[in-house]
Amino acid sequence: MHNTKRQAATLPLSLLAAALLLAGCASAPPPSGRAVTIERTTYGIAHVTAPDYEGLAFGAAYAHAQDNVCQTAEHLVTMRGERSRFFGAQERGAFGLGLMPNAQIDLFVRYHMDDAALARAGATTGTEVQTMMRGYVAGYNRYLQDAGPNGLPAACRGKPWVRPMTAADLARATEQSMIQGGLGALAGAVLEAVPPAPGARTGAAPVPLDQAVAEIGRHSFNANPEGGELGSNGWAFGRNATPDGRGLLLGNPHFPWTGTNRFWQLHLTIPGRVDVMGATGGLSPVVAIGFNKDVAWTHTVSTGKRFTLYELQLDPADPTVYIVDGQRRRMTARTVSLPASEGAPALQHTFYESEWGPLIALPKAGLGWTAQRAYAIRDANTLNVRSAESWMRMAQARNVAELRAAMGNQGMPWINTIAADRDGNAMYADLSVVPDVSAEQLRACAPSPGAAALLNAAGLAVLDGSRAACAWQRDATAASPGLIAPVRMPVVVTPDWVQNSNDSYWLSNPRIAPMAGVSPLVGPVGVPQRLRTRSGILEIEGRLAGADGLPGNRMGAAELRSVIFRDRNLAGLLVMDDLQAACAAAGGALDVDQALGCRVLAAWDRTSNADAKGAALFREFWRKAKDIPKVWRLPFDPAQPVTTPAGLDMAAPATRAAVFKALGEAVGILRTAGFAADVPLGVPQSREVRGQRIALHGGDEFEGVLNKLESQGQSLIDPKGYQVNYGSSYIQVVGFDERGPVAQGLLTYGQSSDLASPRAYDQLPLFAAKQWHALPFHRADVEAQREGRPLQFAY
Repeated sequence: MHNTKRQAATLPLSLLAAALLLAGCASAPPPSGRAVTIERTTYGIAHVTAPDYEGLAFGAAYAHAQDNVCQTAEHLVTMRGERSRFFGAQERGAFGLGLMPNAQIDLFVRYHMDDAALARAGATTGTEVQTMMRGYVAGYNRYLQDAGPNGLPAACRGKPWVRPMTAADLARATEQSMIQGGLGALAGAVLEAVPPAPGARTGAAPVPLDQAVAEIGRHSFNANPEGGELGSNGWAFGRNATPDGRGLLLGNPHFPWTGTNRFWQLHLTIPGRVDVMGATGGLSPVVAIGFNKDVAWTHTVSTGKRFTLYELQLDPADPTVYIVDGQRRRMTARTVSLPASEGAPALQHTFYESEWGPLIALPKAGLGWTAQRAYAIRDANTLNVRSAESWMRMAQARNVAELRAAMGNQGMPWINTIAADRDGNAMYADLSVVPDVSAEQLRACAPSPGAAALLNAAGLAVLDGSRAACAWQRDATAASPGLIAPVRMPVVVTPDWVQNSNDSYWLSNPRIAPMAGVSPLVGPVGVPQRLRTRSGILEIEGRLAGADGLPGNRMGAAELRSVIFRDRNLAGLLVMDDLQAACAAAGGALDVDQALGCRVLAAWDRTSNADAKGAALFREFWRKAKDIPKVWRLPFDPAQPVTTPAGLDMAAPATRAAVFKALGEAVGILRTAGFAADVPLGVPQSREVRGQRIALHGGDEFEGVLNKLESQGQSLIDPKGYQVNYGSSYIQVVGFDERGPVAQGLLTYGQSSDLASPRAYDQLPLFAAKQWHALPFHRADVEAQREGRPLQFAY
């Protein structure tokens, strides 16, 4: 929804009137002398120019609200703990990456969000960060004032829950973003922590390890490799790998297509000081993924752990008293109230805290609160207010070395950084927030055997809470007590190349030895990699390989754009030869559906392109077959981590029978959903945009397709096909010439979350056609693509 006369036919009349009024005033300089200017270019990209960070934030908030005001307004209801009041206590709402009943969201928010503590933390940031946050609040509120209650989109027009933003609201939203990789993902477990009743048995029955792992995966932010977590691909190429000797970057984050984790494109300029373009999330005044004239960067979700659990030894006489070094410590109990709302009574819940942090309970994972033990969580990102300053400094970096230094304050909450500069340097850096716990301390502070087994099985670190020596280490060079200092976090700077697709630092470049002595909490080494990681390395090395040790090809921007949209299905490439051979050998022994499956997949091109016949069948087949015990013919070999595991072990009768059973069932699943076995993928995987059905290319996490598209919350295909709601989002390929950045990109779902807006999903046809948009960074390019008249006003 943008302020242009050209869009008059699609804008609500009240909003159009406000837009034209503002546009008509654009030529008059504001009386205060401090002016912010908002311009829009093709696809509604916002370009904000101001003399300081307060003005940039003001303009960014105003422009973001033009596109996403209802999304932001609802998120503020969540951050105030008022969802039950306005949307119903039992209805489910979004919290982080998951859904919870509104009453549970409200109770957790009212418990966790401490406005006084957040304000104290915010006061420790620099003056420019504080003025930037103030500007963002003012910009959003100015938009509400200008639009008026009847000028908002239908989803929130005239709604009583649309209220001005406060500084406390913004601080809460920032906190929620920081903790969504830890405590926020376990909000339900915090609510489930209730002391056992008097006379309860002293312990709980042991939980099978596979059940515990599955339960932890359901609550995990990034431990489940089959989807349900934030992901991404980030590749950077240095002078030895590019045709022109300058750096080249691919940023391909995989994020939700709905909610405040959606990206939004913007360009921020303080003349003579800051000139940065890219994308950011909701309620953020900075460019999170982007580029300036000298350096480009992207982020991927890191394998680092953001929290540890502590196993508490309880007083047998009182389950709310725990023992540390032989001394009794009483838990703190705090009762949170939720007023009665329409159709729902008032609620109360008592939360419990230890010195280690809030109590949690995951009884299905063997981590329940019994008369003998309880568990607490300590999250390293609680009160992390450093990220805005990190991204502000990154915006002014002149090379990857300065970019690395900009992250030295440890503001990156749960992400890696992959970057390239115009001098031809490439960088991988995990400078995220990780608890300072060494391998030795993990061994020395091991909890009970069942809880200890979760570290290797599920990546969940549980420490012995009965000893003060098991507290996180305190390094004076860390930005905050208890964090691993930046000097001990893995960083690779090279003239060659680096990559990350959400596995650890181990194979950022397989030809470069990983940093030694890194805490296991940063990420594992010597373990099977995601298929996307393997696919990325194979694509990069395949492009750069030479014969007989001679230099090979170089990775140029055009090739890089092609590779990410090639949609090769690595799972298919790994198993189809063995499956076809087994199909041929089985002959008439197969049933009708199994034989049909064999014929369809024999003709499949092993891609997840929209026109690929057999891709949907393979997805449903492999969704089942991947979990067959000992399904791989070649097991994982840590000496060959990119090429193993591979193949299907069809020589084993049990495996062969299970594979063919999965194939026949996949044919049946498609039939039940109303699709032929050989349906082109783009038929069920499509989206209607303004009356046009758009076929989408891309594959699921477990298929190993770099261009990841997922239908989260959907366990298999249904009569509506695949309802894609997650995956490739903001995508950028950035190189450099003598003037600065040469960038092409797109935002799959467009700038606006309002489905009635012309900017909702207007870039999806571009994505579907595998086309890219030249991102207008230089002034002449902005003017050439500008749509409508600029907005300019005082702040």
